[in-house]
Amino acid sequence: MIIEPRMRGFICLTSHPTGCEQNIKNQIDYIKSKGSIDGPKKVLVIGASTGFGLASRITSAFGCNSATIGVFFEKPPVEKRPGSPGFYNSAAFEREATKAGLYAKSINGDAFSKEVKKQTLDLIKADLGQVDLVIYSLASPVRLHPDTGVLHRSVLKPIGQNYTNKTVDFHTGIVSEISIEPATEEDIENTVVVMGGEDWAMWIDALKNENLLADGATTVAYSYIGPSLTEAVYRKGTIGKAKDHLEATAFQISDSLKSINGKAFVSVNKALVTQASSAIPVIPLYISLLYKIMKAQGIHEGCIEQIQRLYSDRLFSGKEIPTDEKGRIRIDDYEMKPEVQDKIAKLWEDATTDTLPNIGDLKGYKQDFLNLFGFGFNEVDYNIDVNEIVSIPSIS
Repeated sequence: MIIEPRMRGFICLTSHPTGCEQNIKNQIDYIKSKGSIDGPKKVLVIGASTGFGLASRITSAFGCNSATIGVFFEKPPVEKRPGSPGFYNSAAFEREATKAGLYAKSINGDAFSKEVKKQTLDLIKADLGQVDLVIYSLASPVRLHPDTGVLHRSVLKPIGQNYTNKTVDFHTGIVSEISIEPATEEDIENTVVVMGGEDWAMWIDALKNENLLADGATTVAYSYIGPSLTEAVYRKGTIGKAKDHLEATAFQISDSLKSINGKAFVSVNKALVTQASSAIPVIPLYISLLYKIMKAQGIHEGCIEQIQRLYSDRLFSGKEIPTDEKGRIRIDDYEMKPEVQDKIAKLWEDATTDTLPNIGDLKGYKQDFLNLFGFGFNEVDYNIDVNEIVSIPSIS
C-alpha cells in the first residue's frame, strides 16, 4: 500500500515502515560516527521504541556493543493498516542489531503490569544472567495499577490558578492564546501515579530481588525542567509534581542499590519534538523558538545526540558523574544557557502568526514531527507501494 501521513490534532494516525527504518539507520550511523564508548554490556530499556528510550537502546548497542532487551507497548500492523511507529522502529532496530552480531530481543506489552515484568525477568535470567544498565523511559498517558486494578490518567494542567499564554498549532502556524483550568487534587494524584517514580522503583526492586542486577549496576530515568516561560504549565503543574516524585525516587533507589554498589540517576534532558511534547500547550511554540536559536549557535541536538553525549560525557566518561545540587544529571545545559533563554524570552513577546516563520523554526518542528512517524526522509520514495506487514524478529 502507499502510506501517507494522516493527521488528527497532535497525532499522526499513520506511520511508514521504510521511513522508520531510515530513521533507525540514521541514528545508528550517527552513533558509529562518534566512536565507541566504554559503557554497559547488558542493557534493559523500559520504553525502548521511540524518543529518548529508543536513542538509549541504539547508543547502548552501537556505541557500547551492548546486548539489549527492549520493553514497549506498540501496535503491530494488520493488512491495510500500518502499525505504530514504535513497532516499526523496534523491528528495524532488531534487524540492524542482528546484522551487526548484537543480541537484541523485545517484549511488547504493558510495562506497568506484573506479567510483563515477569516475562522480562525470565528473559534476562535465560539469556543474559544480569544487566548492568536499566534505562527507564516510559511516556504513557495512562497506567493500570498492578496492585489496585485502578486505571489512572495523567493530565497537563497548572496548579492553583488558570494559566493563559501563547501557543501555536504547528500544522497551520497559527499563534493563539490558550487558557487551561487548574488541576484538582485528584488530577495531581493520578498524574503522579502514572508519571512519577513508583513503577521505576517496582522494576528495580523486581530485578534486585531476583539477583538480575550486576554489581555496580546503574539505572537512569529521564526528566525535564525547562524555563520559567513554561513552568506554570509544566514544572509547576501536574507533570512537574510527577517529575518531582520521579527525582525523589532516584535517591530511594540508590539507597536500595548500595548493597550491590549500584546507583540511580535522573537525567534532565532538552526539550525536543516527541509525541508527548506535541500534546503540551505552549511547548511547540517554545521549541520552535528554541530550535531557531540553538541551530544558529550550532548547539542543537536531537534525541540521539543528547543520549550519545549523556553516555560519553556523563555516565561512562570514566570520571565522576557531575550532578546539580539536587543530584540530577543536566544534559539540558545547552538549552538552559542564559544567552539562549534570554533570546527566547525576547522573541516570545514578538511571536505572532505573521512573525513566527521568521523568528522561529516551525519548519524544523514539523520536519521532526513527521520523522517521528517515518515521514519526511529524503532517502525514502513515498510514492511507491510498501509492505505494511512487518514483524519484530524476536517476538514474531
